[in-house]
Amino acid sequence: MNENDLDGAFGLPSKTATRLYLLALNPTDSVTEGFLPAAARLGLAVTLLTDQPGAHRRAYERHASAGGALPELDIAHCDVRDFREVIGHISADVSVPGARAGRTVAIFTNSDHLQVQAALAADYFGLPGKDWRAALRTKNKAELRRSLAAAGVDTLWCAELAPDQAPSDHPRLAGPGVPYPCVLKPREGVASEDVVLVADADELAERVREIRTRRPEAYLVVEEFLEGPLQTLETIGDGRTLHTLAAFRTDISAPPYFIEERLELLPAPPEPHTGQVLDQLRALGVGFGACHTEYVVQGDRARLIEVNYRAIGDQCDLVLAELLAIPLFEHILRTHLGAPLPTDLGARADGRVRMEYVMADRPGRLATAPVASVGDHDGVRLDYRPLREIGEEHPLYGTNRDFLGVLRATGTDQRRIDEAVAGFLAANEWVIAP
Repeated sequence: MNENDLDGAFGLPSKTATRLYLLALNPTDSVTEGFLPAAARLGLAVTLLTDQPGAHRRAYERHASAGGALPELDIAHCDVRDFREVIGHISADVSVPGARAGRTVAIFTNSDHLQVQAALAADYFGLPGKDWRAALRTKNKAELRRSLAAAGVDTLWCAELAPDQAPSDHPRLAGPGVPYPCVLKPREGVASEDVVLVADADELAERVREIRTRRPEAYLVVEEFLEGPLQTLETIGDGRTLHTLAAFRTDISAPPYFIEERLELLPAPPEPHTGQVLDQLRALGVGFGACHTEYVVQGDRARLIEVNYRAIGDQCDLVLAELLAIPLFEHILRTHLGAPLPTDLGARADGRVRMEYVMADRPGRLATAPVASVGDHDGVRLDYRPLREIGEEHPLYGTNRDFLGVLRATGTDQRRIDEAVAGFLAANEWVIAP
């Protein structure tokens, strides 16, 4: 049987089309360049549910015009943040005779914000998917801390602030035992947005007021600052087998913000930290599909920063698929189709990668920047992608929205990779005009 004949694989007539419902907010490289082309290679028809259909159509038109592959694709407007709307849309879609030439066999998302909704919808229709409880535990940073403490695998000082609650009104934050400096962050935040290190109670109160001008309804979390090297663990599972794909070392900006500036692939997932992270993921119920976990190394201990129950982003997933020489995106989609992962993924082990993010250091208009380019330099492949157009004007966000471009450097020799990156950065110029 052809491995791409998924209908046959699941005991369905081979003439039956296989339909994937994919939930998304804004377009991302992971979906446009990763999951949709993988769906096309698997022979899937895709209904993309999103609250931003126009943005997705434009992104896919650009991708297709550049020669990119896309599956049979239907883009439909849906309030994807509301699981009831997602379930209602899919139910109405598949119940109308002739409305869909195919059977709903998978519901999937790679969005941080939509994991619970996709998991609930999959559970409603009796389809493979993540446990919605695990998706909630990982998304809600206060619940993550409570769950780890209850499981006895790690305890971190943490306090949760309601939208109308000042730090001075919180019993833990008003007391003498707050371990300053602390990290203040949105409870369900992503991409280091509004994540800041605070030195004392006065700065905490000031930062809380500032964040609430942008997020008046958001719950906030204040937690102990974990000092030490930052690393990631990338995993993929099918609910039974949990594979370790890769690990990265991450360099972040100077305090008070936490912006990822570069990532380097580690030669092998380090021990004993990898085993500890896997134990903590299992305690959270994580083990289905892709997961990107960030943790701090403190001696022999791995202390979780956050668990992102989806594939690593900012083009790292695209690089991993290429570097490991495995059909990474297909594997992830197959788990949501109910297929088991192979015992051995057959990943290549000698590749190295450095992701370098060029960041704006001030607000203003981008006046000068290099164009997209791909080239080989002394055994190193350099792939530069602009992330902001010439002429665009932006404030300084203090997040990955400050990225001007990303340089993907891959090869087998880390020294050559570092030299090639240094040469590229020195030979090019990024100018922001006031």
